[in-house]
Amino acid sequence: MKKFSVAALSLAALFSLGSCKGHFKKVIVYANSDIQVDNTKTNITVGEGSPQRQQELDFTGSGAVTLNVQTSSGKITLDVPEDGLYIANLKNTDTLIGSYVHTGAGDAETRISQDALKEKLDSLQKLVKNENVSAANRNFFILPNHITKLTSIAEGKVFGPFTPIPAAFDAGSVPEIYKFYSMNEMHETIEKLNKMTGATPAPAATAPEKGKK
Repeated sequence: MKKFSVAALSLAALFSLGSCKGHFKKVIVYANSDIQVDNTKTNITVGEGSPQRQQELDFTGSGAVTLNVQTSSGKITLDVPEDGLYIANLKNTDTLIGSYVHTGAGDAETRISQDALKEKLDSLQKLVKNENVSAANRNFFILPNHITKLTSIAEGKVFGPFTPIPAAFDAGSVPEIYKFYSMNEMHETIEKLNKMTGATPAPAATAPEKGKK
């Protein structure tokens, strides 16, 4: 993946300046069934099933937006109070976990030290337990039927669950990048890292229900 450059930082600044001239809210919706949206984009219907579905909703008005969602278990409302990039998790039971992506140099070492692997393993284990998660850390734990703001820059790029970031992706083409995983994906990744480091798997724990509705 291409390293962030001065040009990329300038791009982020340009988008920030552009936001002063207009309003832009982007909501990326994830669900386990077809996502049906009316002409206003504020009334949404989802059901049960698979595979994962995704849809982007763009809003250009200055006022807050309320999404009225009909799910298989009832009705909910999700608020989009201000400009920015949001994720709405309408999956039935699966939590979405993700973070801001720090892009690195393309000629980085391909071999990773055991210490680095253990550090990554520790970080992921905390993340799946909803520990050390905050806007300041730029990582996110989004419960089902919740919405979370990622950034004030609505033009940011999100790679969702089951969608790897392509090796040839030009990080300089977007102001910010975020990567999200399903809870099952995270557990599979942790299991692989446990095998690579020889660590004893940590006992499963139920994450405290933190989230913004």
